[in-house]
Amino acid sequence: MTSELGPVVLGGNVFGWTANKDESFAVLDAFVAAGGRSIDTADVYSAWVPGNAGGDSEEIIGEWVASRGNRDSVHIATKVSSLEARPGLSAANLAAAVDDSLRRLQTDYIDLYYAHNDDKDVAQEEYVAAFDALVKAGKVRAVGASNFEADRVRSAVEIAKAQGLTPFTFAQDRWSLVERGIETGLVPTLAELGITELPYSSLASGFLSGKYRAGGPAVDSPRAGGASRYLEVPANIELLSTLDDVATAHGADVASVALAWLRAQDVVGAPIASARTVAQVPALMNVIELTAEELAALS
Repeated sequence: MTSELGPVVLGGNVFGWTANKDESFAVLDAFVAAGGRSIDTADVYSAWVPGNAGGDSEEIIGEWVASRGNRDSVHIATKVSSLEARPGLSAANLAAAVDDSLRRLQTDYIDLYYAHNDDKDVAQEEYVAAFDALVKAGKVRAVGASNFEADRVRSAVEIAKAQGLTPFTFAQDRWSLVERGIETGLVPTLAELGITELPYSSLASGFLSGKYRAGGPAVDSPRAGGASRYLEVPANIELLSTLDDVATAHGADVASVALAWLRAQDVVGAPIASARTVAQVPALMNVIELTAEELAALS
């Protein structure tokens, strides 16, 4: 499946939040026109927005797919466990939540269904079996773990293997040039288990797009606070300078370089990145190959 993901997975967290329906449709159209194939969302997107109840992103994606008639040519991933109305990973909740997501997405199958977070109140045997049941029912084609600790990914996979059930084959975690905590424990585990990582926050809330600079103008974005905090770390300011140099050498955007670094990591299938405007799509889709020296300098 990894070869079918394309160079980047389009993050759907902005749909129904910083991008309204028409803007979201335009971004999705531009993404597919540029060769994009994979879209990531979750049932909880975007419940944090006043007036939203969650499922807003799924609904927009579902309406877009239905209007374009392109379901079989796009890969859709969504997640379960974080929505207040459908919390956790119990078998009963998974069965109810998947049907909610299918209805909102206007489809009869989900390409990749993630546990959005681990649920230590539910036995792993229960939710591993419940995910497998969704696969056997044809509602889900592959399953993944998001924000799991390495030992919990391993034990879930061991349970699935021992019982002949569908294992986690994908993972989704926070990973970027400025968020590298998963590299010491989780990444080696994923490599050992043959699990494909699809990192989120790959541009660190926009910081790695290069638009946030020390002493630079304020950026009008709901994510500005989260992105600006990276400027408090001197090493990150030095990193921006290195990114600038590499981007100039390739005639590319800083964001394209940051995504290329992630794409070069052995366990990564494709980074996840979002765009709230059509103008932001080309930088996501510009695939460049970094030299060993450039990778080392960035790392």
